[in-house]
Amino acid sequence: MDTSERADNPLINGVEAGTLPDFNAITPEHAEPAVEALIADAEQVVAGASEVTADNAWTDLIDPLIHAQDRLERTFGPVSHMNAVMDSPNWRDAYQACIARITNFSTNISQNTALYQAVDALYRDSAFTNLDHEQQRVVEHWRRDFELAGVGLADDIKARYKTIATELSSLSTTFSQNVLDATQAWQKQITDETALAGLPESARNLLAQNASNKSLDGWLITLDGPSVQAVLTHADERELRREVYTAFTTRASDAGPNAGSHDNSTVMAEILALRQEAAGLLGFTDHAERSLATKMADSPAQIESFLGDLATRSRPHAESELAELRELAHADGIDTLQSWDVGYYAERLKQRRFDVSDEDLKPWLSAPAVLDGLFHVVQQLYGVVITPRDDISTWHPDVRVFDIADADGQVLGTFYLDAYAREHKRGGAWVDPFQSRRRQAGDDQRPAAFVTCNFAPPIGDDPALLSHTEVVTLFHEFGHALHHLLTRVEQAPIAGIAGVEWDAVELPSQFMENFCWQREALGLFATHYQTGEALPADMFARLAASRTHMAGWQTLRQIEFSLFDLRLHRDTDPDPGSRVQSTLDAVRDEVAVLRPPADNRFAHGFAHIFAGPYAAGYYSYKWAEVLAADAFGAFEAAGVLDRNTGTQFKREILERGASRDAADNFAAFRGREPSIDALLRQNGLTTDHAA
Repeated sequence: MDTSERADNPLINGVEAGTLPDFNAITPEHAEPAVEALIADAEQVVAGASEVTADNAWTDLIDPLIHAQDRLERTFGPVSHMNAVMDSPNWRDAYQACIARITNFSTNISQNTALYQAVDALYRDSAFTNLDHEQQRVVEHWRRDFELAGVGLADDIKARYKTIATELSSLSTTFSQNVLDATQAWQKQITDETALAGLPESARNLLAQNASNKSLDGWLITLDGPSVQAVLTHADERELRREVYTAFTTRASDAGPNAGSHDNSTVMAEILALRQEAAGLLGFTDHAERSLATKMADSPAQIESFLGDLATRSRPHAESELAELRELAHADGIDTLQSWDVGYYAERLKQRRFDVSDEDLKPWLSAPAVLDGLFHVVQQLYGVVITPRDDISTWHPDVRVFDIADADGQVLGTFYLDAYAREHKRGGAWVDPFQSRRRQAGDDQRPAAFVTCNFAPPIGDDPALLSHTEVVTLFHEFGHALHHLLTRVEQAPIAGIAGVEWDAVELPSQFMENFCWQREALGLFATHYQTGEALPADMFARLAASRTHMAGWQTLRQIEFSLFDLRLHRDTDPDPGSRVQSTLDAVRDEVAVLRPPADNRFAHGFAHIFAGPYAAGYYSYKWAEVLAADAFGAFEAAGVLDRNTGTQFKREILERGASRDAADNFAAFRGREPSIDALLRQNGLTTDHAA
């Protein structure tokens, strides 16, 4: 690509100018040329690896390569994001072409012998001591990662490993696209309102808006999260619940109403086989062992023990909860409780036990007020200021952009918030830290992130009204964003979330969830969207009491997913495709207190492990939840919104990135190793009260 072509490509000129992406100008056609050009720039840096010495390795090789890789990530980040939130054939093609080239480039880098030798020579030389602490951490991480990528393998094995990496990247993308396509392939139009008995007005309005958006009469149920949740939680008609549950849990599989359409069965088998082969090439017994090389946990056995202990503590509570659900169902003439009944009767049980429901709370949880309250919580805790930006282009009118600055007004970072579900947008909630903090020759690049949720959108002139569960989701995702945006680390490979042990990545996010249950925090935003009335004290008390509702059940559910993931990647089999469902069934026999129906194909939509970074690491949610609950204990003792404690948490956890081991970060904040007691207490799984 010549100079004029670079200047005409908004993905490149934005990076070179140090500006945020111009989404009004970016098209799929810009993606591949931009990525190719910046890969070529990075390859020029690597070409000189054999000529450096330990004395100049940092300045002439490592730092320039960090800069080149950062430019590539900032170029590809918007492409990857558009593929997820504005899905179209053109964006898919652009993403596929780019990810193939980036995977090839990344594998070449990780297996470049000359580059590894330069890094290793620096690590072993006295010049290493002249580097500052962050630079040393980068060198240590790179040296480790080279070895984990097989830099020392024979050339023919390297070539096979590279092929595997490329195939895995493509398969993961295919898995994710199959889930999205399967989600959009099913819908159910309702023209008789009696079929919607039990659904609250807000849910009916959402389904009516779905229908109107497609020029249909009546109401339209889709497999987007808000629609599915509304039906499974509130629909009195059991057959409707069964139909929606079945359609949702058989997406992209060989079962259900669209059996064989966008089927991920073969994709999963190929992913598992390739991961196992890659682990073997690197000298590991299995992919689980390979995965733990960069995590806090020591071994699969340690994780099994952790999850087993938690399951033992949770099971009596889950069994008691199930008995209550069955009692309610039996009163309605249902002799055998099924999976599609659980959400419905759990909501009924919640109302009976606590006299509170998500629907009761929604008028006090309008999206604008919740967002404002979240910002107030963060500002109070960490002494920062969050302000909206109206001069930044976005990919959709719903998207908002904000700066976060310190108390002196210095901007620390920028984030985009895309809050609402819509067609052609991937489901779920996530944060993409597409631009990292780094400093080079006095140029301080600020971090930026995409924060994505899928809440029910506003209806008519009313604001979006969130369930309390959705409020928790928003706080969770913003915890990830804060981890990225508030970092003080100046080296991009270890700044913010980058380089942090994966089983500690969820600590800041799950920590933030705690504030959604505290009067001090809710008092900042829980006001009625029509009257301005504050959330009544008795309603808050009922909400707080409901925190442990179905906690045993939910804990066992997470353990089920975690054990399935771990064993799927630990146990080897010449035919991995045949063991996906059998492994899941075996785990359910061991853990679940209610078996799902035989046609449940949960694994076929389990994007966390087949299209995301959680393979052999889904246990991280429970692992980090222990850290988060224990960390929040310090705020319970000092004051929920105590600035001094918040400052310490920011300094020792949020600002540190991977400049220090996660265990050391936690110990620096809490003064000791983590304890499971706070988590058990939060979930009502013990009567003990930790100090």
